[in-house]
Amino acid sequence: MASDQALVDYIADQLRGAGRITTRKMFGEYAVYCDGKVVGLVCDNQLFVKPTEPGLAFAGSVERGPPYPGARPHLMVTERIDDRDWMEELISVTAAAVAARPARPARKAAAPKGGEDKTADRKGGAGKATARKPGDRKPARRAAKRQGRRK
Repeated sequence: MASDQALVDYIADQLRGAGRITTRKMFGEYAVYCDGKVVGLVCDNQLFVKPTEPGLAFAGSVERGPPYPGARPHLMVTERIDDRDWMEELISVTAAAVAARPARPARKAAAPKGGEDKTADRKGGAGKATARKPGDRKPARRAAKRQGRRK
């Protein structure tokens, strides 16, 4: 079930003192941003806040649950959704912790399916891909011409 825009607007209004609050619709639900960082989700008309050490310490005994199947548990804000000061503080400490996290390392390129390089069989070469420009039929001759000009 998709979340209601009116509830998302209400939550954003409740959090306005925590920083620059924006929301973005994603897959029928909403992501909640504070100063450009995702701090929570609104799924099935329920606010889920990212679990961070400072956020957990501040929130105390708040129920936890996944915002969608397969997700890790987030803080479920239900009873205190009308407590503006508490919500602003929770989002402020969560946003600070999210901003302080180190960036994730870049993903490695995936290996070709089947585990082998099939370009060697087709091209008759060593399997190394050659960068070509559109319409370039003879890359070796072109490279030789460039070598000659440099001398």
